[in-house]
Amino acid sequence: MDFITKKLDFSNQTMKEMELNSKKFYNLIKKRRSVRDFKKENINFDVIKNAVLAAGTAPNGANLQPWHFVIIKNKSIKKKIRFAAEIEEADFYENKAPKEWLEALKPLGTDKNKLFLEEAPYLIAIFEKKYSLKNKKKVKNYYVKESVGIATGILISCLHFSGLSMLTHTPSPMNFLNQILKRPNNEKPFVLLVVGKPKDNCKIPVFAEKKKAFSKIITIF
Repeated sequence: MDFITKKLDFSNQTMKEMELNSKKFYNLIKKRRSVRDFKKENINFDVIKNAVLAAGTAPNGANLQPWHFVIIKNKSIKKKIRFAAEIEEADFYENKAPKEWLEALKPLGTDKNKLFLEEAPYLIAIFEKKYSLKNKKKVKNYYVKESVGIATGILISCLHFSGLSMLTHTPSPMNFLNQILKRPNNEKPFVLLVVGKPKDNCKIPVFAEKKKAFSKIITIF
């Protein structure tokens, strides 16, 4: 394998600047909330494109980049996705979900109805690629879930940084996305992001404001 010598393009920040920038990012990202009520308002496609490009820079196993993003703005396809998702959600709420999980969901007021899948201007379906195909041969991908999870986190952060809200939607199973979006068998749906601007009267439950304190989420050696 050939290597090239390339100077990393990092900004030469002072310690004070580093601290300030990390604080700025925290103050911004801590305002992120999951949203289920979206405005039917068009969003500049370049905002979505740039967020996906940012996600594509995520660290990943052997630089195999085991992800695929499907951006959906077509109304009829969003309608098909909603219909298929609600079938799975009905089965979840009526048959699969344990009582403890349903109790945990009560404050959110969620149910099998997923109108937001049609109302939001964009859906982004993220697929994890178990293997790739090169010259009709399977090429195994490594650290797939870890890589796709990191990419999804960057995507969510960039969307929030750009002024958009989103919901991470994960009906189970999500195989219907392969069929509707014509994705191959080597790809598995990871998450469906619902993206847009929240309605003016959009509300979130009080408990969503409560995040664990620093001392509760760290161990320092």
